[in-house]
Amino acid sequence: MNCKEALPLIHEYLDGDLQGSDSQRLKEHLISCQACHALFRQLEKTDAMVRMLPPVRVSETLTAQIMSGLPPVKKRNSWMDFIRKHPAVSVAVVFATVMFGSFMSMWNDDTNLMVKGSNLQDVVIEGNTVTVPQGHTVKGDLVVQRGKLKVEGEVTGNLIVIDGSLNLASTAHISGHVTQVDEALGWVWYKLGEFVGMLSH
Repeated sequence: MNCKEALPLIHEYLDGDLQGSDSQRLKEHLISCQACHALFRQLEKTDAMVRMLPPVRVSETLTAQIMSGLPPVKKRNSWMDFIRKHPAVSVAVVFATVMFGSFMSMWNDDTNLMVKGSNLQDVVIEGNTVTVPQGHTVKGDLVVQRGKLKVEGEVTGNLIVIDGSLNLASTAHISGHVTQVDEALGWVWYKLGEFVGMLSH
């Protein structure tokens, strides 16, 4: 055994944890090495002095004093936690917000008449007025945006009027639903429904 190996064994011996052959080897080394023997005696005296010290009593308020001196615990941002835990939902919310903003911008910027349908040859357009004359039939849906729609004939699908007016004559016949969108928010919902419908087909 050399001195480097003996030092940790000296500490174990003083703690009462060294037994068996290691204890015997340490004793043999201490007999043959004066430097380690002197160190062992110093540590033995120090250990004895420490054991003779009276037990330290702490005040009952020490724990409270230490806790009050610690920095406050930072409050966690619940929104950030939610984003970290649900990234897909966060992306969906951002996407919906962007889409909503885009639709709102389109609602404010677009002022032109728009007529949409799969069968428009029986539709008469004059200025911003769209007319389905009496005796004529529009097959399928008819969408009119930013205009006046007069229906005297028949529409076999849905009738949708966006930011415009609708006049149904007594001779008019609509097979589907009649929808009027007069507000930007309603238009956004309409466009979202249209978008979802496109995705589902």
